Amino acid sequence: MKILKTIMMAAALVAAPAIAQETAPTAAVSASAAPAAVPAAAADAPASSFQHAVPVPGIGQPISGALGTQPQVTDIGNEAEFMHNKILLPLITVISLFVLGLLLFVMARFRAAANPVPSKTSHNTLIEIVWTLLPVLILVGIAVPSIRLLAHQFNPPKADLTVKVIGNQWYWTYQYPDNGDFEVVSNLLKEKDQVGPKDRARTDDDGPRLLAVDERMVVPAGAVVKIITTSNDVIHSFAVPAFWIKMDAVPGRLNETWFKVPANKTGVYFGQCSELCGARHGFMPIAVEVVPPARFAEWVKTKGGTMSGKPAPAATAAAAPAAPTAKPATAS
Repeated sequence: MKILKTIMMAAALVAAPAIAQETAPTAAVSASAAPAAVPAAAADAPASSFQHAVPVPGIGQPISGALGTQPQVTDIGNEAEFMHNKILLPLITVISLFVLGLLLFVMARFRAAANPVPSKTSHNTLIEIVWTLLPVLILVGIAVPSIRLLAHQFNPPKADLTVKVIGNQWYWTYQYPDNGDFEVVSNLLKEKDQVGPKDRARTDDDGPRLLAVDERMVVPAGAVVKIITTSNDVIHSFAVPAFWIKMDAVPGRLNETWFKVPANKTGVYFGQCSELCGARHGFMPIAVEVVPPARFAEWVKTKGGTMSGKPAPAATAAAAPAAPTAKPATAS
């Protein structure tokens, strides 16, 4: 049986290159044909004149020397931050100090020098009841706010906007199915000494080093934004700390999360891929720009999309097949 398995494995390895050679031309044709559609879409879309917001230091990005989480801008984030800072952290501190005190007390009180004749006590009913009930009460106390937070987080309201986030090695793609299904490709902006003279380099108006991108995800303030994540290659993770969201992007699977930034919290919020995804994992940033609804409609227009959820007229006309020309009737 082992010999038969070895022969079958060897045959599969021999056949694999041949199969790859047969399928490679098809993939090459598809890859070469795809860019041809980009100029047509770009010609239909209006010239991009949208003025992006300038990031504000300390908002939506890491703070040098800071301790704790980033300032939260969503209701879920504020609730989770309260759970972490006001409930879990003090409770962990008290329990740790209490256990440390017990250890020090036992080390001093019951050392061999202080107890030449060891005690023969086998159990203590009161202590056993206390150390059983106290952890149960603590866990119940944690469970109440924890379950409430989970209920709020995983029962989202009806979405006002859906954005499909696709992870790639090593960039993000954002699709807007509610606005004509246009697509935005987001790449890291490199420093001036890393690009050519004609290429775009990062500036302070784009964002911090290793977080600035050439194309941001733009969403309207005050809207419930549903994020659907997936991947084209390996597992990535879409994470924006200021929104308290982190969702894996898994090939062949759709995951969902959501956020809602209040109308008075417009600005630029940064994140990064939070799942080790290869050699350039650390160069896969996320930038989400939250703008007023009117500005969002303006940005959608510059990308060739629509606010009605239907494809742009030019795109619809290009996609529709040509109507057959009617032939004149002939006398019989």
